[in-house]
Amino acid sequence: MTLARARVESIVLTRSECEALLRSAVVGRVAFTDGALPQVLPVNYTMDGTAVVFRTTANGRLAACCRDAVVAFEVDEIDPSTQCGWSVLIVGDAIAVTEQSEVARARQLPFAPWADGERDHYIRIVPGIVTGLSLREVAA
Repeated sequence: MTLARARVESIVLTRSECEALLRSAVVGRVAFTDGALPQVLPVNYTMDGTAVVFRTTANGRLAACCRDAVVAFEVDEIDPSTQCGWSVLIVGDAIAVTEQSEVARARQLPFAPWADGERDHYIRIVPGIVTGLSLREVAA
């Protein structure tokens, strides 16, 4: 007996739909260049307006590579059993938050680092390109 599989269609998301999905998640992946090689690391994050903000160590490679650099940031949620879900990709400028008033503001954002150690360095990703895709079941 063969199980009927629902048809799944791909839908391009609007920028506002992408921003809403970014607000609904807490973990994403930041893609950056380190020594001319691509790197991708998971980070927990929050949104500050339309910008992504995450915390890291001040002297780590993530902070060094995401200081005044163009990066990509991706968040998704996929259900393997239905093959449905969504994915949002941002390409934008990563900027170290260094101005005291901005650091104070970042400290008030509703998130804390998950990894051990001091994570007192804030990075803001200002979106330039925002794209998203949703995979949804459709009636047969």
